[in-house]
Amino acid sequence: MKVVLLCRVSTNAQDYNRQVNELTTYCGQRGWNIEKIFANKVSGAKKNEDRSEIMEMIEYVKAHTIDRVCVLEISRLGRNTLEALKVIQQLNEQEICLFVKNYNLETISNGKINPVASLICTILLEIAQMERHTIAERMASGRAQYIAKCRAEGVKMGRPASYRKSDDKMKAQYAKDISLLKKGLSLRQIHAITGTSIMTIRKLYKYTLSPKMK
Repeated sequence: MKVVLLCRVSTNAQDYNRQVNELTTYCGQRGWNIEKIFANKVSGAKKNEDRSEIMEMIEYVKAHTIDRVCVLEISRLGRNTLEALKVIQQLNEQEICLFVKNYNLETISNGKINPVASLICTILLEIAQMERHTIAERMASGRAQYIAKCRAEGVKMGRPASYRKSDDKMKAQYAKDISLLKKGLSLRQIHAITGTSIMTIRKLYKYTLSPKMK
């Protein structure tokens, strides 16, 4: 049986090696051949089009006669219910099974779509999405309480007033952004390409001007 692994973590500080190792061991025990591993560090709330590992995986399984896509948990597919269900639908159309290890779920069984597994996946995805909202609310609440506490105690927040990067450091750090600005790309286009905040990109405009225009 030919399978691929799909692994994901939300931040650069996290590591998806645990997912890869656990799925690799499981597939080895069952004699499943791992053809490729798709892994990325990206928020599961993003649209599929913004997740390179999802788009590459879908194209790969279509072209290489893959039998299964294996994930450790359904939330690794995504925490946006609609986007994750789109992936499952695309796999179903290609008669490719999504296997969720921690629940032993198979979306296709004996060549037919498993309606019970599809229902359970939908419920689990809704729970994963609710967890994401709950975490975001807790973080926002904690941040608000911390700010209120600092203000009440007269603690100054943010960067020191004297903090400022030199022009040379700015040019070196944001060389790609400056180059894209010179090519006429919009702020949003550059943000999508480099991930730099739009506010920072605005500050880089002065580096695109000729000396006479400054």
